[in-house]
Amino acid sequence: MRFVPANCLREGMRVARTLYGKNNEKLLIAGVELSKKNIDSIQRKKFPGLYIDDDLSRDISVISTISDELRMETAKGVKKIFTEAKDRGDPKAKIVGIMQQVDGIVDELLANRYMMVNMIDLKCYDNYTYLHSVNVAVLSIVTGIAMGLDRDTLSRLGLSAILHDIGKVFINKKIINKPGILTPEEFEEVKKHSQLGYDYARNKFRLQSVIYTGIIDHHEKYDGSGYPNGKCGGEISLFGKIIAVADVYDALTSERPYRKAQSPSEAMEYVLGGVESIFDPRVSTIFIRKVAPYPIGTTVRLSNGYTAIVLENFEEVCMRPRVRVIKAGGEDVMPFELNLMTDYNLLSIVIEGIVNDNSAF
Repeated sequence: MRFVPANCLREGMRVARTLYGKNNEKLLIAGVELSKKNIDSIQRKKFPGLYIDDDLSRDISVISTISDELRMETAKGVKKIFTEAKDRGDPKAKIVGIMQQVDGIVDELLANRYMMVNMIDLKCYDNYTYLHSVNVAVLSIVTGIAMGLDRDTLSRLGLSAILHDIGKVFINKKIINKPGILTPEEFEEVKKHSQLGYDYARNKFRLQSVIYTGIIDHHEKYDGSGYPNGKCGGEISLFGKIIAVADVYDALTSERPYRKAQSPSEAMEYVLGGVESIFDPRVSTIFIRKVAPYPIGTTVRLSNGYTAIVLENFEEVCMRPRVRVIKAGGEDVMPFELNLMTDYNLLSIVIEGIVNDNSAF
């Protein structure tokens, strides 16, 4: 299978992976052929695209970061917790379910500890509000695994990440959902969510104190310019440092009312540019190794004019995957493979970016 951007989908393409809607309903089942109505719906709902099966990619396997069932169940659990908080109810019973789901995420990620995260796989769902929390938890746990954190600490990290934005339910909804740039006054209101979430979690849940630190610290910056407390460097909790990079990366790669989603590689460039100013150097270095800038199944353009599908990523050299060339100079060719990491004759060739036009599809 390979990933086809929404604007490049055509009638008759065969869906390779089921597409889910806001209420976790199945919008498109794997195996169906796309109709014009399907394509219009996908583009209207602003999905980034679809995985499709074709002769060029039928042997390419894209492993899910976590299972669809666990992802959907966790998103439901997050919705229940956030709704209970908004209604000023008692969420104690619901936190038990979320803790079990976080444990499930940890188990699945530990079972695939050497896998690099495919961010596009995490984006094939139409439910930003709650899946953002799930995605941040996944990215945080993956980073924690690579840092050698033990099983119990990973579960605490995941729960902290799940709850990192719970304070936003106490911010005016019109500000949170504003389809444009916030005014300075509105931004000051939004900045209160870290403290509000921390206070709420401490008052409502009986959890380990380290979980609360991730909630309050996730907008602190390494250089001290973050909020709410202007912490810097070693003053910021480990959970706060990890959740900070995961939160920003998932937000950048998400379609929002006021801006388009960035590609995984563009968002990774932002992370690289923020090392030692926004992000902790050690945490961000590990994060960069574990999240693929060019996920398996994406179509990329090489500097020598080739168009290729990504087949395999390498942690050590994440910008130089193994690829299958399908076009040269815009013309179809008999597919052949190049390994940009191991073939030293290819050192002058780099990936220029992900293909988002019809030329490759």
